[in-house]
Amino acid sequence: MELLITPQTRVRSQRAAAQVYEQLRDMILALKLEPGALLSRTRLQAQYGVSSTPVRDALMRLEAVGLVEVFPQSGTIVSLIDVPLARQAQFLRRAMEQEVVRVLAHKPDGGLIAKLKAVIDEQKGHAKKHDLERFNDADTAFHRMLFEAAGVPDLWALIRNRSGHIDRIRRLHLPIGDKARQIIGDHSAIVSAIADAHPDRAQSEMRDHLSRSLAFSDELRARFPDYFKE
Repeated sequence: MELLITPQTRVRSQRAAAQVYEQLRDMILALKLEPGALLSRTRLQAQYGVSSTPVRDALMRLEAVGLVEVFPQSGTIVSLIDVPLARQAQFLRRAMEQEVVRVLAHKPDGGLIAKLKAVIDEQKGHAKKHDLERFNDADTAFHRMLFEAAGVPDLWALIRNRSGHIDRIRRLHLPIGDKARQIIGDHSAIVSAIADAHPDRAQSEMRDHLSRSLAFSDELRARFPDYFKE
């Protein structure tokens, strides 16, 4: 007897795959799943309570954005951090986000400014408590808000899909020194430039902010040699 895959079954599988993908992606970017870690499909099925198909589809999506490597007959591992790919992602994001803040600074929105300042206040609170996970979530929200306000939310999604390597470098750097304080200062300067209707300054502040991530890549590679691709 032929087993039919109904549309309802397909939708459930797609939803399950999306959930597994998002959770694994978040864990990889937060370094809870370290570069080089082995991912067992059987274990993932048991962990998420799903069949093999959603796990396979989720891993294929993660492979497409460069966060895992699938080796037939061997298994799947979390990809090592690739600095050249991180540099390309940084270039893309810097080009787009400078234009985003320039657009916003041409016509400042008081409501947006208030929301951005509220996110910065959240970051200050998380930094004070040394809650780097929530600090990082607020950081993501800050930048996503800029793209949404500029009317280009799909570009934020594009950047996120290509930023796995640079995001992990940033996450490695976050606990070191005064990185959190520096991020808060950068965000405050960007918001100030937008509020002052100063496109050139907003663009300059964003360029400087997004240019810092790779400056410490050599130091991070020395600290975490097993995390980086040769």
